[in-house]
Amino acid sequence: MLKSKTFLKKTRTGGVMKIVREHYLRDDIGCGAPGCAECGGAHGEPALEPQPQDQASSLWPRPHYLLPDTNVLLHQIDVLEDPAIRNVIVLQTVLQEVRNRSAPVYKRIRDVTNNLEKHFYTFTNEHHRETYVEQEQGENANDRNDRAIRVAAKWYNEHLNKMSAENQLQVIFITNDRKNKEKAVEEGIPAFTCEEYIKSLTANPELIDRLACLSEDGKEIESGKIIFSEHLPLSKLQQGVKSGIYLQGTFRASRENYLEATVWIHGDTEENKEIIVQGLKHLNRAVHEDVVAVEILPKNQWVAPSPVVLQDEGQDEDDVEKEEETERMLKTTINEKMLRPTGRVVGIIKRNWRPYCGMLSKSAIKESRRHLFTPADKRIPRIRIETRQASALEGRRIIVAIDGWPRNSRYPNGHFVRNLGDVGEKETETEVLLLEHDVPHQPFSQAVLSFLPKMPWSITENDMKNREDLRHLCVCSVDPPGCTDIDDALHCRELKNGNLEVGVHIADVSHFIRPGNALDQESARRGTTVYLCEKRIDMVPELLSSNLCSLRCNVDRLAFSCIWEMNHNAEILKTRFTKSVINSKASLTYAEAQMRIDSATMNDDITTSLRGLNKLAKILKKGRIEKGALTLSSPEVRFHMDSETHDPIDLQTKELRETNSMVEEFMLLANISVAKKIHEEFSEHALLRKHPAPPPSNYEVLVKAAKSKNLEIKTDTARSLADSLDRAESLAFPYLNTLLRILATRCMMQAVYFCSGMDNDFHHYGLASPIYTHFTSPIRRYADIIVHRLLAVAIGADCTYPELTDKHKLADICKNLNFRHKMAQYAQRASVAFHTQLFFKSKGIVSEEAYILFVRKNAIVVLIPKYGLEGTVFFEEKDKPKPQLIYDDEAPSLKIEGVVFHVFDKVKVKIMLDSSNLQHQKIRMALVEPQIPGISVPSEISNMDINEPEEKRRKLEK
Repeated sequence: MLKSKTFLKKTRTGGVMKIVREHYLRDDIGCGAPGCAECGGAHGEPALEPQPQDQASSLWPRPHYLLPDTNVLLHQIDVLEDPAIRNVIVLQTVLQEVRNRSAPVYKRIRDVTNNLEKHFYTFTNEHHRETYVEQEQGENANDRNDRAIRVAAKWYNEHLNKMSAENQLQVIFITNDRKNKEKAVEEGIPAFTCEEYIKSLTANPELIDRLACLSEDGKEIESGKIIFSEHLPLSKLQQGVKSGIYLQGTFRASRENYLEATVWIHGDTEENKEIIVQGLKHLNRAVHEDVVAVEILPKNQWVAPSPVVLQDEGQDEDDVEKEEETERMLKTTINEKMLRPTGRVVGIIKRNWRPYCGMLSKSAIKESRRHLFTPADKRIPRIRIETRQASALEGRRIIVAIDGWPRNSRYPNGHFVRNLGDVGEKETETEVLLLEHDVPHQPFSQAVLSFLPKMPWSITENDMKNREDLRHLCVCSVDPPGCTDIDDALHCRELKNGNLEVGVHIADVSHFIRPGNALDQESARRGTTVYLCEKRIDMVPELLSSNLCSLRCNVDRLAFSCIWEMNHNAEILKTRFTKSVINSKASLTYAEAQMRIDSATMNDDITTSLRGLNKLAKILKKGRIEKGALTLSSPEVRFHMDSETHDPIDLQTKELRETNSMVEEFMLLANISVAKKIHEEFSEHALLRKHPAPPPSNYEVLVKAAKSKNLEIKTDTARSLADSLDRAESLAFPYLNTLLRILATRCMMQAVYFCSGMDNDFHHYGLASPIYTHFTSPIRRYADIIVHRLLAVAIGADCTYPELTDKHKLADICKNLNFRHKMAQYAQRASVAFHTQLFFKSKGIVSEEAYILFVRKNAIVVLIPKYGLEGTVFFEEKDKPKPQLIYDDEAPSLKIEGVVFHVFDKVKVKIMLDSSNLQHQKIRMALVEPQIPGISVPSEISNMDINEPEEKRRKLEK
């Protein structure tokens, strides 16, 4: 049966387009109940169980299926994901609404429906002849959808009634909408609210904790004293933003001060790019990363960023006066030049809440079910939850979701989601850092794995189309020890004409990952492989990353090759690109490759190839540096793990050899060559990578630091900065140059992916290259897969597809990739920080030499070269007499009790693990030398001395 469906769609230019679509109604859609003779099962879909017995409800003791409405799916997804909830019918109407309203929830519900053990069944009611309903005149879309859900629920019960008596089942309608529930009951449909039904599952009392804290109409429950002003409705906010009364931006809470935030304004306005928001009432229930509307306050109410560090100690609801007293501390006497545009949050345009990891702060009131949850991320406010498991959850990492934030509550309301495990345990802390940095790390789904090649795999004749056979070449790979995801391999040989042929061969991942399928979508979502200290979160399944795409030695592998003809001065005479088949002759570590190059006795083909590559690489590097490329230094830490416990037993900075630089030079050259080629072919649709030049203000700290050592650093161009750094040498202080380069790294901007048709500035500042991209690591970066596809089309080795030449889609891909790369970096740093804590936990207290990197008003930030470790030495402590501190911003220097500290001064510090705060254990540093009475610590200080004040306080509280 055919019907036509009409709807209006907004175009990119803001116009409205009328669309008429054919809508087919069918008789052959199964109900999903296996015992149903009329439908004959579920037509190949994951079916419901014939007689569900596990959901023993005191409200409905007979076997039943559940049919939730849209709001239940949106707000109670944590309950629905619980293993105790099975046999749920998800209507097409509900699924479409969820898809339009929340992409994350939509993905979660799709994952649940794909889990065969859950027995969730998707019923396409919109195409079933007996359940499709048309919108009536005067009826809004929401009411029509509510009616469609009730019609489907009623049809199900009538349909299942036709089954034999012993198999008879009922469908229970779950809704939190009071009117919808009343109408359902009038129509003879068994209906309950989510809370009523979950509380009736007496065998699963723990499910009650996972209920979202919402009232019947989906709004937060409100009663009692009002603390915050009301949020304006979305329509008023949008009007206000359009007319310029309000500004729209992303709310960014401060880590140091819970009563301060900035709002980063969207759009091109240079003026008022960042607005300060200060004080509880002005923050008005906004949470980090929410999109908010702010009203700029009059100039006489503008403030400066507060230098005060404030952690939320968990105030009482009624103690708002104490909060106001705390807020007065923020307003210090300041220079008028330091005042910044200041505003207040008037409404929320988009909530960006996510599940939060942290710990329960158990209520002091015995038998209380209401407790505060303290998130691990200091930018997130404490969350009030109700739980019956408080004693069991103490000292454990848990996940909590926010449900709402009433005007009368000091904290948002939320609900318990999951228990992750004991605080401090390696598996638990790794899970926390992956969740907190939004790193997708679930096992690959069956849908994704279904697109992998079947094993055993071998190269077929079809694979050889548009591909060169390069198996005869002496190709080898050079990587860190233990590397299994080998992206790249190299070769160098002399040609008959006396020139050299150099090849970079990159794993042909795009051969296995085809556009648009589930494997491609999952790789695009993950964006990058994440390397933690003892774990790797792959972007692509292991069969590809460590096997079929890994260019291991002595096996045939598909590759994408970039081949140059060069003269002996490393000048490129010809460049060509080809898909290829290679057979690597050796998988070497950097140390093994270096040993071959340096050996007086080895002269085999592999060694000769490596020597040729190394010689050319040195010339290429010299040429790059002459053009102004920067050689910056960043201390990277490598842990040596115990083979059985996997605990870190040694910590040292990574050693870099010539061979590291050799591989890097050819990867850079390949990336530049490919960037030129794809931009030539696709001027509007090339995926490129740029590194913006830092604004002059970024360099202030570097220039001042160098000046304090009588050195001049010029920063007007990358070339002058590179030259200045090269000249900044001190025979008396050899490590000075490294420190300056480390500091220069901190001044840099973030490099980002972008679409060539959406930007004019392509320049890569750090590499001094006019154009650049990523081509050389497609196993671990999705950007490289897109670049491979563009290059394949450019050389006629593969065909294009619509999304590849859609600059808006490409810009969206770049946005996700930039986010994923940033989060991967943060996750990696957090992993290093945690393993450093484990190392010092077992090692105890150590004294080491350190250099001052930054001077602050009440502290110095130091770098310990031996461990590549950075930390802060504070000179003001709670409950201790305050020393006399004189800070000079110009020098920069800090004078403490007559002793002056400058940037790059050498000091001696003690390093120890401060575990007084279970949630935020940290490495703590104390000054040993120079000796300052009352400030420096004696060399025999113990961990107990460091943690004692906190320990005493805890005992007193108990």
